[in-house]
Amino acid sequence: MKAKPILLVIVTLIIGFILGMLTSAQLRYQRLKPVRVYFSEERFREGFYKTIEPDEKQKTEIEKIIEKYAKLNSGLQGNFRKELDSNMKEFRKEIDSKLTKEQLARLKEMDERRQEMIRHGRRDRRDSSDNNDMRSFNRDGRRFHPDSAPSPDCK
Repeated sequence: MKAKPILLVIVTLIIGFILGMLTSAQLRYQRLKPVRVYFSEERFREGFYKTIEPDEKQKTEIEKIIEKYAKLNSGLQGNFRKELDSNMKEFRKEIDSKLTKEQLARLKEMDERRQEMIRHGRRDRRDSSDNNDMRSFNRDGRRFHPDSAPSPDCK
């Protein structure tokens, strides 16, 4: 008889834990969504056009400015990644000599999981990019109807 209330409390806690994790993940995803706009030149341009909804005259005037800063942002991101990779390689050279075989194995396993997560994240971004709200804009920032064929310059 006492087992049923205890089992009920445990099941309730497990369900609450799972719902909390899902809610937390969804909140993080929604908060980071605007930041992802600046990760590529295309998304930078599309996100900016979607936000300001410029007319044709404004587009011609601001296109050069957007192009300049889209390239700058892309270059900064590329340099950051290269420097981070370089730093991590040097870190591993120094730290690996101080670790045991078991610790090195755990690090290798962690690296493999991280690489798999990166590959999975890239695959998910490609798969979900067709459903992204910003995909309703072509590279010129013009809207196209989702049911119509996209312009040739739109991926």
